Parts: sequence; C-alpha cells; structure tokens
Amino acid sequence: MFPELFRIGNFPINTYGVLLALAFLVALIIAARLAARDGLPRERIYDLGLWMLLAALVGSKLLMLWTEPAYRENPWQLFSLDFLRSGGVFYGGLIGAIVTGYVLARRFRLPWWKTADAFAPGIALGQSIGRLGCFSAGCCWGKPTSLPWGVRFTELGHEITGVPIDEPLHPTQLYEAGATLLFFFFLLWLHKRKRFSGQVILFYTVLYGTARFLIEFVRDDPRGDIAGLTTLTGLSTSQMISLIVGIAGLIILILRWRKSGGRGGEAGAKVEQTIKPARA
Repeated sequence: MFPELFRIGNFPINTYGVLLALAFLVALIIAARLAARDGLPRERIYDLGLWMLLAALVGSKLLMLWTEPAYRENPWQLFSLDFLRSGGVFYGGLIGAIVTGYVLARRFRLPWWKTADAFAPGIALGQSIGRLGCFSAGCCWGKPTSLPWGVRFTELGHEITGVPIDEPLHPTQLYEAGATLLFFFFLLWLHKRKRFSGQVILFYTVLYGTARFLIEFVRDDPRGDIAGLTTLTGLSTSQMISLIVGIAGLIILILRWRKSGGRGGEAGAKVEQTIKPARA
C-alpha cells in the first residue's frame, strides 16, 4: 500500500486525502448531471452539494468523537493533527449530509426525494473511491484470515493508523469498495427507470445498510462503543446504525411504492416535483 504519494518539504501528501477529495468531487459532478437531466437547476445542486460536504465532514468527526473513548477522555486531542487528518465515521457524515440536504432543499425550493435520487449514485461511487483511500492508508482493516486474498500492510501504514502487520487481514476496504461500485452501476441504471421519486436513494439505504452490516463481521479496527451497546448486543456501532438505516429505508421504500400505485414513470409525482424560484 502507499499511504503517502509524495512530500512537500516535511509535509506528507497522503493518498487517503487525495482519494477522499476525488470522491467528493466525482460524487458532486455525477449528482449535478443527473439532477440537470431531471430538470433540477445545476447551480443549486452544486450549492447544496458543497453544504452537504461540509456537514458530512463535521458529522463524521462528531460521531467519531462520540464513539471513541480516547477523544472523550482526552479532549485536547480534538486539536491534534491526528484528529484533523482522520476521516471520521462514515455514518456520521451520511447523517449530517442528509439532514443538511433536507433542510437546504426546502430552503432552495427543491423537491427533496427527486434531489436525493440525483445524489444517490454519486454517493455510492464516492464511497467506492474513498474506501480505496482507506485501503491505501491501512485504516478500517479486517480480521486476520488465511484466505488467499488476505493482505499485509506496510510499516508506514502501521505507523500512521496502527494497522497490524504481522499476519494477513481481510481487505474489508476492498469489500466495501467493490460492493459500492456495484451499487453505483445499479443505481445509475435504476435512476433512468424509477417508478417514483425516492426510489433510488431508498434502494441505496437498503443495499448499503445490508452490505455494511455484513462487512462489519470481519472488520477488526477499534471503533469504540456507545453507552455500552456494543458490549450488550455484540454488534458494532456501525452494525446497529446499518440495521436502523436499512430497515427504515425498506419500510419507506415499500410505503412509497404502494403510494405510487404501481404506475410507471413519475407521472403521479409531478405536482410534488414542481420547482419554485428560490428566495433571494
């Protein structure tokens, strides 16, 4: 793995950071193009995407702060370079982005479900790219394995993230990168054929919630506990969130599917999707 691409003086340019920035950029470009195809204003989508990016960064840090005892017990580490360079917890970023996106979509007079559908494929592809960054850095590692595709990380990766280097590990980063790449192609296909607004983003929540729940069984990096729930249930924090996200997404998907009455296209949602001028 290559945790560092190069250095500018003594300052390292990390592969993780570069790939994470690329992931955000690609996701936003795809969302803007799909939104424009659906008749949504591209400029507003870029504005919305940038605010959602900021909210995702803050949300990912906040959930990491909540789940990892090291930061709660030593608050001064919030101002450390390690905290600023860490990627945070994905679900915290996702929740922060969704809440911010919903609030601002209403402010911009954008139809929420249609807007969310435009973002869904890009989110999946961005995740795939971002997890390659995790693989390069050595974070989010898996349990030891004797399978032929087990991977060993480098000394530099161990120095940066603490990843074990004495035995092969499940490449959980690649598992998720591969799964979300497949989700991207499926969601892109679904976006052209959806029967109602919200179908694409809701399928994403179900698919990702399921995949993440399963992948968590072979992840082994320490990610803390919330109120002792991990110890009590035997499930990780991300598994518990995955259950909530996946089940809630499935329920809402079924309800909206029934509400659409089985009609093809989105004729039944035209009134909902009418775009009004935004306030100055």
